[in-house]
Amino acid sequence: MGTKTLLTLEEFDQLPVVEGVLYELDEGELATMTEPMPRHNFARDNIADFLRVFAHPRKLGRVCVETGYQLSPETVRIPDVSFVLAESLRGVDLDRRIPFAPAVAVEVVSPTDLAQNLARRVDQYLAAGAREVWVVYPVLREVHIFRAGGVASILGPDDVLESPELLPGFSDAVAQLFE
Repeated sequence: MGTKTLLTLEEFDQLPVVEGVLYELDEGELATMTEPMPRHNFARDNIADFLRVFAHPRKLGRVCVETGYQLSPETVRIPDVSFVLAESLRGVDLDRRIPFAPAVAVEVVSPTDLAQNLARRVDQYLAAGAREVWVVYPVLREVHIFRAGGVASILGPDDVLESPELLPGFSDAVAQLFE
């Protein structure tokens, strides 16, 4: 049985920058993110675009793609897309990773993603204060939504994606995410 090598946040921050490689810190364990494929990126970009078009003119907050969040002293995650409420960004150093969970974290599932790793991510985001986590399955054309308090739902291509508390008035057909 192999042993885990655990890193402190300081050791994690000292890792060399390698072009095309993103690292996360999963409760002290180093995780390397794999290169995303076009299907993944198309879904990610569609989600980011739809959220930006809605949130930016209303000054609700910022939509980020592959931005680092420190969820705890030993956990740093980089969701595919995230939404941070405007008031949460006041006073945040934008040249460093964001020191809290986004209001909405979006993970787009790739063929190499393991179910237990996705469940762990969802739990970490929610435990750190995320209000919603959207797990997007491009091949299935589904969005699984997890909300604080244990509420979960599954949306198919004929359903509408909404977030009435965080993005009042936002409404988008799930099918459009995958076009």
